[in-house]
Amino acid sequence: MGNPNPSVADREHIRVSLVDDHRLVLDGLEARLRDADGIELVAVETTWSQLVAHSRFPGDVTVLDLYLDDHIPVTAKLGTIAAAGGRAVVISRHADPGAVATALRAGAKAFVPKTAGVDDLLAAIRSVADGGEYLAPELSERVQAAGSTADPNLGRREQRALVLYARGHNVREVAAEMGTTEETVKSYIKRARRKYREVGVDIGTRILLRRHAVREGWLAPDSR
Repeated sequence: MGNPNPSVADREHIRVSLVDDHRLVLDGLEARLRDADGIELVAVETTWSQLVAHSRFPGDVTVLDLYLDDHIPVTAKLGTIAAAGGRAVVISRHADPGAVATALRAGAKAFVPKTAGVDDLLAAIRSVADGGEYLAPELSERVQAAGSTADPNLGRREQRALVLYARGHNVREVAAEMGTTEETVKSYIKRARRKYREVGVDIGTRILLRRHAVREGWLAPDSR
């Protein structure tokens, strides 16, 4: 069986999927990438669900906004891209080292701040399509330090409950969203906090949890 993602040297065009929920940003990126040599845009969407439903998802490389306005952790999105045979470049206007490190640990092959130019994004896309990685030099040292935190190995339901709770939902709302009881949600959150405490991360208060959520990419830094 052949490699579903041959290197850039083996393909005339790199097939790129693009998702960003800011229409102006998306339109600008689409215009620039369509004009780029060796790039074929196969999907351009404003939501994750639309992107995943697209018949040509994921292509060779998916350019993914870190903070899409949904309740799906970036780690889950990156897992979906990898399972579909694609590679991911994460972009964001916030380049918090913890969030970058989390994205890279979860399978992103590149991270490009939105403050960078399109040439940096193209360099990342081409490097990732060719089997490599890309990270802006100014981020490397900070990301390496942030990435040293141990993985608490949360279960899928524990992580889901914690993400929703970190986003400001109360226990009753989390239970309704997850289709379970309030007591079960409380147990998920309690276990998740214990697992984080065991690896040296304190998320025992809402403030500490929110800060961690920003670092992990669950929540945008300017969210209220």
